[in-house]
Amino acid sequence: MRSRTPEDLAGRCPRCFLPSPLCLCAELPSIPTRTELLVIRHHKETLKSTNTARMAALALPRCHIVSYGSPGQRFDASVLEDDGSTWLLFPDAQQTAAPEAEKPRRLIVLDGSWGQARRMVQRLPGLLRLPGLKLPPPPLDSRRLRRPPHPDGMSTIEAIAGALTYLEGEDVSRPLYDLHEKMIDRVLASRGRGPAPSCDEDDGD
Repeated sequence: MRSRTPEDLAGRCPRCFLPSPLCLCAELPSIPTRTELLVIRHHKETLKSTNTARMAALALPRCHIVSYGSPGQRFDASVLEDDGSTWLLFPDAQQTAAPEAEKPRRLIVLDGSWGQARRMVQRLPGLLRLPGLKLPPPPLDSRRLRRPPHPDGMSTIEAIAGALTYLEGEDVSRPLYDLHEKMIDRVLASRGRGPAPSCDEDDGD
């Protein structure tokens, strides 16, 4: 399914990239976290309406996105400088963070396809030195906007939520999971595959 939006964002919200009638911005939670999150997003994800890292960054004040691989633009590797308190959220990290290790101050998240994420790890030496956090596979009945290439695959917002569950607890991660479900509903509605939300819909807390 085509998910790339026009560059001028015609008919779409410039923040969440959803069609304007389905905009989620007024319903975005603001989720405070102890952990700082740095998302390294492959440039081919930038204009995809199904990119969930964008939605996560809108809801997490301490989440920042940097682009990787843009033609003619050199990646600023200084963002990877580590003071000894940074982990990498990636299942194939060369070293795994010990369960008893002190929780990190910062978590780096790779946003892209499985192949794009692996190439980022291979081409950015700063990532190879970081302790890795590997998450358990998602439930088999998890809803998806894109089909993952393997059973353990999950969207970036799900991965961030899973990491925050481990690092800070379910009270922090639950609003992010709920936001992911709302995003799925809105994207499917935009494709004519689900009901559009009513203006007086009660979204709960």
